[in-house]
Amino acid sequence: MDKLSVMNAFRRIVERGSFVGAANDLGVSPGLLSKEIKLLEKSLGCALVTRTTRSMSLTEAGQEYYAKAVTILSAVNALENDIRASARALVGHLKINAPHSFGQLVIAPMLPGFLEDYPELEVTLSLDDHILDMIESGFDISIRVRPSLPDSSLMVRRLGQLKQAIYASPAYLERFGAPTSPDDISAHTVIGFTLAGHQSEWLLHGPGGPRKLALHPRVKVGSSVVLRDLLIAGCGIGTLPDFISREPERDGRLVRVLPEYELPSPEVFAVTASHMGSDPRAKAFVAHLQDGLNDLYS
Repeated sequence: MDKLSVMNAFRRIVERGSFVGAANDLGVSPGLLSKEIKLLEKSLGCALVTRTTRSMSLTEAGQEYYAKAVTILSAVNALENDIRASARALVGHLKINAPHSFGQLVIAPMLPGFLEDYPELEVTLSLDDHILDMIESGFDISIRVRPSLPDSSLMVRRLGQLKQAIYASPAYLERFGAPTSPDDISAHTVIGFTLAGHQSEWLLHGPGGPRKLALHPRVKVGSSVVLRDLLIAGCGIGTLPDFISREPERDGRLVRVLPEYELPSPEVFAVTASHMGSDPRAKAFVAHLQDGLNDLYS
């Protein structure tokens, strides 16, 4: 027996003065309503309603139950309204974790619009290229940019896929020549990203199928933004995801090397400890990020 539902039915019976009127309001049969009240009386061990063929009245226990039921149901209704209002207003504190470069170049430019939409929400954006235990660290959302994610109890939503390719500066290519095939890479200075799974080996997809290249990077850095800057400075050849390479390639500071080849495409995931819909703050941010990514790659 759903106590709150039966309590609400009893309140309606009292306020309407009849089982028939209450049943019409609630969309159930008078017989079902009568059966539920009898079960309630049985569970309480006393009669709440005295009925005759022409009228009904409350017992002393019924009057007490009605008064307390009104108080309880009003409190429940107020609580639900407060929660709904809070969800609409999105108040509270949202803690987000993301990789450095993706957070700096993709998420940070999208934050002003999100903050304007939800002025009562506090946001902490923490940037770290290592995968952290988001529950232990207290994060509501972790944005991860990886080829795939291992199975876990966390909730995962895929937001999009990035492209990754090889780049160098025009000055470097003018000085050392542009590779014309994957085999030519071994004669060039390679700059690697220490946290990438491909820093010592590139798996290239292009004409003729996949090719594996063993690498010996002269320089290894722990920031893809620093890697980009070293490439722009003419220090060598390296790989970059499209959200980092797009602007310097557009203004001519970087040139695509072996443009017919690409590396495996990393994906963008939003990870939460619970279902996205159960936290309106997380749901709103993920939707905002999804819209931003759709605009970025449209």
